[in-house]
Amino acid sequence: MSGSTRARAGAFSTWTTRRWLRVGAVVSLTALTLLGVTGAWMLHRTASISANLVNVKSPALSTALQLESAVLNQETGIRGYGLTGTADFLTPYRQGLTDQATSTARLTRLLHGDEAGLMDLKAVRDAAETWQSKIARPIAAAPAGIPSPLAAERAAQGKKDFDALRAALAGQQKRLRAERAQAAADLSSTMTLRNWVFAAIAAVIAALSVLVFEGLRRGITAPLGQLGADAIAIANGDSGHPITPTGPADLRRLSGEIDFMRRRLVRELAFAEEARVRLHAQAADLQRSNAELEQFAYVASHDLQEPLRKVSSFTQLLQRRYGGQLDARADQYIDYAVDGANRMQVLISDLLDFSRVGRVHHELHEVDLATVLRQTLSSLSVSIEESGATITHDPLPSLIADTTQMGMLWQNLLGNAVKFRRPDQPPEIHISAAEEGPLWRFSVTDNGIGIGPEYIDKVFVIFQRLHTRDAYDGSGIGLAMCKKIVEFHGGAISVDPDYRDGTRITFTLASKPPKAIDPAAMPEATRADTGQGP
Repeated sequence: MSGSTRARAGAFSTWTTRRWLRVGAVVSLTALTLLGVTGAWMLHRTASISANLVNVKSPALSTALQLESAVLNQETGIRGYGLTGTADFLTPYRQGLTDQATSTARLTRLLHGDEAGLMDLKAVRDAAETWQSKIARPIAAAPAGIPSPLAAERAAQGKKDFDALRAALAGQQKRLRAERAQAAADLSSTMTLRNWVFAAIAAVIAALSVLVFEGLRRGITAPLGQLGADAIAIANGDSGHPITPTGPADLRRLSGEIDFMRRRLVRELAFAEEARVRLHAQAADLQRSNAELEQFAYVASHDLQEPLRKVSSFTQLLQRRYGGQLDARADQYIDYAVDGANRMQVLISDLLDFSRVGRVHHELHEVDLATVLRQTLSSLSVSIEESGATITHDPLPSLIADTTQMGMLWQNLLGNAVKFRRPDQPPEIHISAAEEGPLWRFSVTDNGIGIGPEYIDKVFVIFQRLHTRDAYDGSGIGLAMCKKIVEFHGGAISVDPDYRDGTRITFTLASKPPKAIDPAAMPEATRADTGQGP
């Protein structure tokens, strides 16, 4: 092995799993992007040639043939009228003039930008004008009833001029046929090339899939399997079994650390009982810590309501009684205290509602979503009337769900749609519903300010706000509560990233009731909150 080869192998040996995955993802995405651009270009090229053939070349040739037919009708009519003087022969002549004008105008539009085609059309028009000015129009102007003397006098000249017109028409049609044949040949070759390109794309994707699968197998699955097998051997009592480092650098490092731990455990085998006792003590501490954490969460979202209510009440009383009697800064401080207490009260109330989802409200029975929606619209009637909102909906089904939670879901989604509206137009909100197997898919669509693509996941995280409180009020819990309600009912919720005229939130609900919650499995603070404790 050469020095450069060993250097490259040494460099690759330091790559971690994350780096391998990152490089693989970049290479794969780059290859797929290039393939997608190539495929899109081929489709565009095929469509362009096909449109040119269907919309320009073929209609142009057909119109040129119609133009020739119109000229032949004129010649037939003029020849018959000149020889017999019968006025009926002028009818095909005049119709031919009309058809000639129509065909010429259409050819002018179809050949726009085609200099050679327009020159051929000009040659046809010039030849037709020569024949009409010298032969057709003078004969047509002769009185009816008797043969026109001009027909006999100018027969040779007429034949010469009309032959020139026919030659111009033949040249035009020859060019148009050649161009249509070339366009058809281009389309055929482009379609063949397109098929080969898409076959190559499919082959590259297949090869890329094989490479990705093989890379994952060699770089992650096989090393982890080897590590797992070694760990199982050690766990089964073979403490002297060595762990073989394989795979990327971080997995080899992990294997080395585990092997070091194995050797240390062998050295400290005499202290195994002490470690077991320590482990039991730690487990007890963890269980006690979890119980204390649950109790703290319950107190923070429930028992703090009363003292906070007192703080809010007394600060409001202080504001009413002493407002205007102190200096401006004191009034400002009082306002800050009242606003802070009110915000904290709203926040704790929302947090309590959020914590109760799935614990307190879990009475599952058949719920008519249309009825719940009407009740929600009644609750939001003031904000709907003030904003001038228009709310429409598809027929809504009846599902097995919790009525209270469904009301909270509609209220949060519709309240957000009304709140985050555009300042220059009233809200227009539509609720759609469609059944998809065991699920129902709902969409709440509005014409509001919308949600940026970078925030479509962030908005469902509790306490995450996209705007300041000065712009829009709220605690940042609404959509997190919606997510919790939907997931409790066996569904999923997301923001449609492709909708750009506002916001479209899509969620699913299961037709069958989700698994019931066992109150005995709840923590003590939760059972006390639901009235199911001892």
